[in-house]
Amino acid sequence: MAQSVAPVKRPGELPLSTYASTCAQDHLRPFRPITTAPLDPRGADQPAATYHQHNQDSSNSTTLQKQNGSAHPHSNGNGNASSTAAQVDAEEIPALRTVIARIHARVQAFLEESHPPDSLLASVQQQTRISLDVVSKALTQYKFSELSVSYNGGKDCLVMLILFLAGLHPHLSAAQSHQPTTQSDGITSTSNATEENASTLSEIPAIYALPPDPFPAVEDFVVTSAQAYHLQITKYTTAPPATTLRSSFEDYLSRHPSIRAIFVGTRRTDPHGAKLTHFDRTDQGWPDFMRVHPVIDWHYAEIWAFIRHLDLAYCSLYDMGYTSLGGTSDTHPNPKLRRASETGDGSIAEADADGGYLPAYKLTQDLEERLGRN
Repeated sequence: MAQSVAPVKRPGELPLSTYASTCAQDHLRPFRPITTAPLDPRGADQPAATYHQHNQDSSNSTTLQKQNGSAHPHSNGNGNASSTAAQVDAEEIPALRTVIARIHARVQAFLEESHPPDSLLASVQQQTRISLDVVSKALTQYKFSELSVSYNGGKDCLVMLILFLAGLHPHLSAAQSHQPTTQSDGITSTSNATEENASTLSEIPAIYALPPDPFPAVEDFVVTSAQAYHLQITKYTTAPPATTLRSSFEDYLSRHPSIRAIFVGTRRTDPHGAKLTHFDRTDQGWPDFMRVHPVIDWHYAEIWAFIRHLDLAYCSLYDMGYTSLGGTSDTHPNPKLRRASETGDGSIAEADADGGYLPAYKLTQDLEERLGRN
């Protein structure tokens, strides 16, 4: 297992101990109960998330299941074990299909809102419709047992996950009633991709490949969001050359041989994202699976507009000026967001190195997003 790496504090940064923790209910708060009862809901007292971890020196998986009142252990800024405030009562987490129905209702309500045609939110609505079509296409091409999600708690993965869950609802409903679903292009399908799983769906398979020096705030966010959204996460700590992203996916697919397609939160301006489409097979030399990119063409500002308009819980690092999250050794607040200091006469001077940083959503330019990465 990779050892904890103490982060280097940079001017204007706050110590990791000041980062706020989240709980599962923080993630579910934007999705209010709906009047229509969910289809055949799973008992709410059953585990909402299972967390597997694979270390580079071990072939055995360790399952960390939340228990009532238990806290998730993580490393603090000094690399010592501590416990987070993210505690959750399993009985307070609705069944997965209830969560899916509520998310779908919230997203549909957003799509029904009226916004000026040239506004940012109108653009986000159009992107949302395109992404939901991508999800729908994947769900008609693959069985649910053949699908997984790549999730790391970042803003893009968060939007991708919410859209995936929203897109699941009509397919589950159609499978339950054995009625065909209709895509926006008019193509109908009996949704055999989800029919066989409709009555037993309780978890979303997911892979989480993290750097050797993860931020505790990111770890905390992944755990609590996995609980809220019922992700069955298999966790890999990458430590090249022994453990790489490629070898992590190889091991994951060897343990889950039925997986044929994985939803990924890559966007066009990400490294290696320029030529991707909504559906791309992996490159030569990688384990073979279909990469599904629902948010590939979303802009940075659109991602944040969606998150903030729907009032989604997001990792607290983004409020500290971080715009792209990696490990503690190669990630720092975006210099474009450094707060300007005020002079004695009330005028604004150049950015003050100790003045802190604006939140990530204040950035607007796609090409400035990764200026905080080494």
